[in-house]
Amino acid sequence: MPKLIRITTVPVSMQVLLKGQMKFMQQQGLEVTMISSDGAEVKALEEQEGCRHIAVTLTRKISPLTDLVSLVKLIRLFRKLKPDIVHTHTPKAGLLGMWAALLAGVPVRLHTIAGLPWMESTGLLRNILRIVEKLTAMPACMIYPNSVKLEQFLQKQNIARGKMKVLGKGSSNGINSDYFSNTNELSKEGSRLRDEKKVGRDAWVWIFVGRLVKDKGMGELLEAFVKLQDAYPGDRLWLVGNEEPELDPLEEKHRQILQTNPAIQCWGFQNDIRPYLAAAQVLLFPSYREGFPNVPMQAGSMGCMLLLTDINGCNEIVQHKENGLLVPAKNTAELAAAMLFVRQHSEIRDTYATAIRKKIRQDYDQKNLWNLILNEYHYWLSEKKVTR
Repeated sequence: MPKLIRITTVPVSMQVLLKGQMKFMQQQGLEVTMISSDGAEVKALEEQEGCRHIAVTLTRKISPLTDLVSLVKLIRLFRKLKPDIVHTHTPKAGLLGMWAALLAGVPVRLHTIAGLPWMESTGLLRNILRIVEKLTAMPACMIYPNSVKLEQFLQKQNIARGKMKVLGKGSSNGINSDYFSNTNELSKEGSRLRDEKKVGRDAWVWIFVGRLVKDKGMGELLEAFVKLQDAYPGDRLWLVGNEEPELDPLEEKHRQILQTNPAIQCWGFQNDIRPYLAAAQVLLFPSYREGFPNVPMQAGSMGCMLLLTDINGCNEIVQHKENGLLVPAKNTAELAAAMLFVRQHSEIRDTYATAIRKKIRQDYDQKNLWNLILNEYHYWLSEKKVTR
């Protein structure tokens, strides 16, 4: 039975972004171990995936001393466990995991890239983060950007040339369209949430799911919604996710909007976002950068219309004015105008919502993607002549 180790910096990445994937690999005959920093999600993650988890301290910040200690721990752990494959996700897990795997003699070393922090960085920090990405690619056997346009960007930056591959049509985990389907039960739960928050029958719920940070376009989102309220004061904005004040804080003026606008509801992180999507009409996703985002696929599969920024990943899911709308990133006026247009033409919302649901079910089926990843594992095990 080949041994596979999957690594992310924090456990919630495996619990949410890669949900079900480790369990599937184990069912296909691989012995799977999950590694990440410790966290409150670990127990639930182990129960969800049916695989053991080992905690190794990994920080998302640049911290050379802590990173060196973590690297040594990973090398020792790999030498003890003797995995055949190490597959990493997220920047810090990728950098340390790939080098530890090489130094420990792991034959198959794979890394998935799902968005690049340095795309929005400037100056010295941008150069450092770009170097980190190149260093991550060096010991890897193969790099998997999770979107075509991300691959094109990486090629232009001369990162991992000759050993990059997009699986299927993109995405890190695909979409379980049966799970993300607006059933009668979920529709009732969505209605209950609307009633609980006293949302009017004709009012719309605009929803955002993700980290409430500047990098996700939260400032533009809040300002655009305030503009929309002039015409539609009964509409609501629901935010499903948490702030990250230490890593990417909101500006004070935007925090004031969050705290004082009664039409904005912050739900915090939710393990099951489906009832909230069932209550909503439109997903707003004004992110500055992405690899291939899961949330738009989930929302589209649930019947929400998608209003996204015209960035990598998002513009592969949505074709502008065919199955949704795209607006420039960091542009409050364009976002507000698009929101008002959709609000005034509800039939367009319905048309786009139907079209995107069909596309997502056709192009991003989860089981198909999982099998493509499994095929990569078997290919590399054969290529490296691993027998177990």
